[in-house]
Parts: sequence; C-alpha cells; structure tokens
Amino acid sequence: MPMRKLIVLAAAMFSISLGGCGSRESLHVTSLQLGRSVNPDGTVSSFTTRFVPGETVYLAVGTSGAGSGTIGVRWTYEGRVIDEPKKQVDYRIPATTEFHLQSATGFPPGGYSAEIFLNGQSAGIRPFRVEQDH
Repeated sequence: MPMRKLIVLAAAMFSISLGGCGSRESLHVTSLQLGRSVNPDGTVSSFTTRFVPGETVYLAVGTSGAGSGTIGVRWTYEGRVIDEPKKQVDYRIPATTEFHLQSATGFPPGGYSAEIFLNGQSAGIRPFRVEQDH
C-alpha cells in the first residue's frame, strides 16, 4: 500500500476514534425537587410545594452528563429576588446539588419560586407557597 494511502487511512481511523470520545453528553439539569428535608446524597426526601413560615425549603438540582459549570438558584418572594446563591460543580456522573432557603424569623406567607440556572441559562422554575397552616 502506498505511503499516502496509509497516512489517509491512519488519519481516518484516528478521527473515527476521536468521534467516540466526543460523544459524551455535556452537563445538563435533569430534575428539580423541592421539599422539607434531604437524604445523605442531597436528593429531597420529603417532597412538597407548601411550607409553613419556620420551615427550611430544600431544593435538589439533579444533573447528568459530564462537565464543570455554575449551578445557581434565584429565590423570589412575590416577584422580588430574596437570594441568589451559586455553586461551582465538576461532575463526571449523574449528581445532585443541594440548595436551601431558611429564615431565622420565618417567611411571610405568599407565593415564592426557585429558578435554577446552569452557566447563566435558566433550566427551570419551581413555584411554592408559604402558608400559616397546611
């Protein structure tokens, strides 16, 4: 086989093998869970969208794929931003990133939401309510 054909064949095989490496799925959000408590792995153990003023609100952001980035949440009350924490992550397998919202004096009743961001892009919103009794 002439040298030129060997080089072309080797280059083609190299590019095919690289194609398999590049097929890994990039980091993306797969689930958003709200609740009153979390498991040791960071997932929510008690799902709800209704809370009383003194409870801590837990949010678990499930991700899949591989990569690093910033996961953030914009907590709002009646349309006003009350907190915007962010966490740097670097995952190679499915994982969960936990956030929580709490108030020493208790939350006023009303409508709240948690909007999740991955690298500055919205990945979903979860509305919830705080009520005196539920």
